[in-house]
Amino acid sequence: MLEFLKKKKMTWDIVAPVSGEIVDISTLPDDMFAKKVLGESTAVKVNDDYAEICAPVDGILKVVFPTGHAFGMLTKEGIEVLVHIGINTVEEDGNGFLKLKSQEDTVTAGTPIIGVDFAKLRSKYDMLVIIIITNQNGNTIELVNNGKCLVGQSIVKKHQ
Repeated sequence: MLEFLKKKKMTWDIVAPVSGEIVDISTLPDDMFAKKVLGESTAVKVNDDYAEICAPVDGILKVVFPTGHAFGMLTKEGIEVLVHIGINTVEEDGNGFLKLKSQEDTVTAGTPIIGVDFAKLRSKYDMLVIIIITNQNGNTIELVNNGKCLVGQSIVKKHQ
């Protein structure tokens, strides 16, 4: 094959930020997430009472919400990923969340970002961990939408 026709191999990946069961995003009780308004998405149901939510990509933490319920990252390839922990958990004003990293920190995939007391928050909120690609930066990315996942395991079904 001619060199210029070869596809460039991607060196990035998006990994599960926590272990659990991937659920069909369209079943979420919040239309903004269920209809993928913000971008290609998937969600993980966590069964543990406490878990650390890790970086799904190598990159910079562009935003870590003061409440700890969400964080956004930017990869060197220009891909933007938002991790949102629970539905409506912003109402807790940080109660049940422990920030382990700060905005503008450079981290690698798998680095713990937020500690979450799922046992405490689960009694009041739907505690799915939602991963949203808010900017694919010209890439075609499809995320896995079912099955079990382990923290650090690729959740990309297709990228090019």
